[in-house]
Amino acid sequence: MTNLDLVHQMSRAQEPHRSFLPFGNPFRMMLPKGSSLSPKMLDLLNTFEENMAERLRKIKPPGKEDILCLTWMRSAMELLCEIHADIKVLITSLELPVCDWEDKWIDVYLDNSVKLLDICIAFSSEISRLKQGHLFLRCLLHDLESASPKKFIQARSSLDGWKQHVASKNPRLDNIFSVMDSLAQTLDLPKIKNSSKGKVLMRAMYGVKVVTLFICSVFAAAFSGSAKKLMDLPVPETCLWAQAFSDLQTCVNSEIRNTDPDKVHVFLKEVESVDSGVRKVYPIVQDGVENPVEAQVLQKSKSDLEKAAGELCQGLELVAKEVDGFFQVVLTGRDALLSNLRLVGNVFEQGETSLNVQGPPVR
Repeated sequence: MTNLDLVHQMSRAQEPHRSFLPFGNPFRMMLPKGSSLSPKMLDLLNTFEENMAERLRKIKPPGKEDILCLTWMRSAMELLCEIHADIKVLITSLELPVCDWEDKWIDVYLDNSVKLLDICIAFSSEISRLKQGHLFLRCLLHDLESASPKKFIQARSSLDGWKQHVASKNPRLDNIFSVMDSLAQTLDLPKIKNSSKGKVLMRAMYGVKVVTLFICSVFAAAFSGSAKKLMDLPVPETCLWAQAFSDLQTCVNSEIRNTDPDKVHVFLKEVESVDSGVRKVYPIVQDGVENPVEAQVLQKSKSDLEKAAGELCQGLELVAKEVDGFFQVVLTGRDALLSNLRLVGNVFEQGETSLNVQGPPVR
């Protein structure tokens, strides 16, 4: 069990029993025609959505070669941390305490946060698996320091180990596809009748959920090597971030779907580079080095593979750090809500106790 698993279980244990209330039709806007917001509320919403649009534009890859590389995935996970932090700032600006939240808002938030924690754990598990595969590469590069037949036999074993390891499947990745499907079903928004603050909060949360689900969908596709579960999420044009999101989604999803699934095990450029290096080294190791030209070719192939392996290892470390950071953002937000709920509950119970102590009214 990983540290993230343990923290996740502790968070689940703190959650009070609450009924989950499904509502509405998917993608329904919570600001229907004829609804109005005060200038202050509208300004808060517009600022939030404009910031989100700008963040989305910043992570749009400039070229195809920049899609599905670990550098982009790191930026995408940083974006999630930022927009989830923006929600906390918005709640403070709205001056909307938890005691004013409707039960269904709380139910959905708690349910979604558990699902996001599950997804983070699955991603961390896959990153750890790929990092374990790097051990085969380190052994291989060490064995290639010498051209002796014995070392070449060990090098072939390391090559086979890498190929088998990277081709294996992570069962945790398979499980998160159903989790993401259930998250997609909660993209609908409740009707908010008497709270302008609630309308702003729900629309902002809608945007955060859409972007979070899209990026998690891309991560799942990248790690699994399958575009079958890649999501195309429609958003209303009235959202100020809609165009930026649509441009990003089209750009990234199109490139993933154009990748030949028969040629790669994972849709990651760094893994693809390592695989390419392994394919070049394998026949040399298998046949042996018989002349200076072949020795020179081996040295060049080894150097290229060493560089690719280093970039993969470094990239995985950086993405792992951001995934852990996002896990902590979701967890602290969830724990803060639970703490506030307990505080509100204690105040309510104290109030009831105070009323009971006074005894029945005098007639």
